[in-house]
Amino acid sequence: MTILRDTQSSLNCDASPRNRADTGAPKGNTLNMRRSWTRTGALTAVVLTALLLAGCTANGGGSSSPSEGGAPNVGVIEPGVRDETTGFAADGMTSEVKTSNRDVVTTGSVSITVPDPIKSAQSAVTLTEQAGGRVDSRNEMPATDNQAASATLRLRIPADALDHTLIELKALGTVNYVSLNATDVTQQTKDLDARITALQTSVDRLLSLMSAASDTTDLITIEDALSSRQADLESLISQRNLLADQIDYSTITLDLYEDGIVAPGAPGDFWSGVVAGWLALVNTVGAVVVALGVALPWIGAIVIVGLIVLLIVRLFTRRRNAA
Repeated sequence: MTILRDTQSSLNCDASPRNRADTGAPKGNTLNMRRSWTRTGALTAVVLTALLLAGCTANGGGSSSPSEGGAPNVGVIEPGVRDETTGFAADGMTSEVKTSNRDVVTTGSVSITVPDPIKSAQSAVTLTEQAGGRVDSRNEMPATDNQAASATLRLRIPADALDHTLIELKALGTVNYVSLNATDVTQQTKDLDARITALQTSVDRLLSLMSAASDTTDLITIEDALSSRQADLESLISQRNLLADQIDYSTITLDLYEDGIVAPGAPGDFWSGVVAGWLALVNTVGAVVVALGVALPWIGAIVIVGLIVLLIVRLFTRRRNAA
């Protein structure tokens, strides 16, 4: 605001009658110059006012992290325990604490033991899509001789359908654990909305000034300011859309494991030991062969360099002996 008062005072002083008398210019030219200065000064003042107001609002709004004012982490939920602070029950169900006037981002993980992880993964996808959600990632590991089958899915489930969907997912097998985390982002949402509104107002004001600008300098100034404000506005809108997606769709990581997973143990008899030793020998020889294959080019290069150095040394020795 001090800049605006200084600008207006400077313009008034330049356009005062005493200054016009000192210049000795004709009265008509002086009036035209005064009108031009007044129009330019007024336009500049309006532009500066718009920039200052938008800048103060954008900087003053700040940004708050999702954890500000948020609910604490739930962690692993033990059977029969209810967390009164975060609004999650022991069975992974959200309680009445989550109301419509709060914006909450819910994330979590669920581990289930199932007879067939691959088949259960498809069932989980179907349940999620029926609830109106989607699957962001899906990894399946078929069973091998040394590894049991497993599957990991990253599910995006609508927040209002999370309770019902979790019940259906847990029915796929035996639940190992359910861990949920709720973060209150209400203040962050309000801050983004306020900053978006302020920047949109600034952009609209600059657009109207651009349409009324007749001076090239003023037009360039307005265009530069408008480009900056539009970039900031698009960035804030993108952040707001991402936050809205996190609020509307809970993120759940689902791990599915096969029944009867047993870690490999020691051989139980003589022939099992012979087989295990033979397999270990084959694996070791294979590893050595692979290592030799990797080292062979380096060995060849070292031999060539060594031969060149040896040849140079011999030539130098012969010349010195001859001398």
